Amino acid sequence: MSVPEAASAAWIDRRDALEAWLATLPAGAALGVDTEFMRRSTFYPQLALLQLGWNGRYALVDPLAFDIGDALRPRLASGPAITVMHSAGEDLEALAPLLPDGPGTLFDTQIAAAFVGMGLGLSYRALVAELVGAELDKGETRSDWLQRPLTDSQRLYATLDVVHLEPLHAQLVARLAERGRIAWHAEDCERLKRRANAHHGDAQPQRGFRAAADWPRAQQALLRRLLLWRDRSARTLDRPRSWLLEDALALSLAQNPPSSLAELEQRCRGQRALRSPQRAELFDLLASGPDPQEVAATAAIAAPVSGAAKKALAAMKDSVDRLAADLDLPPGLLCPRKVLEEYVSTGEWPEFLEGWRHEVLHQRLATLLPDG
Repeated sequence: MSVPEAASAAWIDRRDALEAWLATLPAGAALGVDTEFMRRSTFYPQLALLQLGWNGRYALVDPLAFDIGDALRPRLASGPAITVMHSAGEDLEALAPLLPDGPGTLFDTQIAAAFVGMGLGLSYRALVAELVGAELDKGETRSDWLQRPLTDSQRLYATLDVVHLEPLHAQLVARLAERGRIAWHAEDCERLKRRANAHHGDAQPQRGFRAAADWPRAQQALLRRLLLWRDRSARTLDRPRSWLLEDALALSLAQNPPSSLAELEQRCRGQRALRSPQRAELFDLLASGPDPQEVAATAAIAAPVSGAAKKALAAMKDSVDRLAADLDLPPGLLCPRKVLEEYVSTGEWPEFLEGWRHEVLHQRLATLLPDG
């Protein structure tokens, strides 16, 4: 099957036009949705284009021309339409200001492909080639989507990103039903919505800094304090976290706090968003150590597993791999290694393994947990 080079889309830059386009959707329509966004110098993705597709009709909606949220919400957030997207995490994040809780019903084709034995993290291009038989050009991947007007090449590229979502949905639903995986897939799509539309960052960001695992708990608490400040400030200023504090600098400041504001300024040279007000805030944060309550509220950074824990991790990984093979699922979809490491290190059942994963994994993994 050849790429539909003639695929064209209506350019929508008025609310009434978008409402009229959406009004034609029947209840339960499988609506293909994609976005183009820019995120070069901001914390939040800048939504530059919204693509819609259903039943051979396509629309390119310009969010720079008008507030598209009021028109979208009745159909996507609360209506009966099924929103079909591929690898929807970043797209949902870009749409979060318009759809704070995400679409009412999400169908992610990348997740569905993993559940039906097509591999983990399959690209849209590869999935279209496999199921539809079309080859897609990715020449505009790094295009400037905030420019106006868009080029003909940009418009075609953007349109083709939704042209195939409806036929992909139809085929993948059938394959999920054959395997009895529809409920599992729906649960993972709901999980993706919650993660992408979280309004607050990770409350324990220090856990991702394994280099500090052997630090004293008070020092880990100070690192957490810095990282939480970085996240809040990045959101307020709408600048990338690394423009305020690069990871290596955050570790350095928590491990060896500066003795003066002048020293802090010297060590923070090159941090593009760290202006005088932010440097003053940061110095104040570093001026005093955490109190016992702050230390107690800081989750310990898991150290690399060793000894009995390492043996337990290997046994769990082997058990997951064997079950994944029996279920014809990618092991990384069933249970990523880092989740097993978390379980072995803390002894607490990870949130990632709730739901259908709890049903199939808890009994076999709990028995392998090392004592003590």
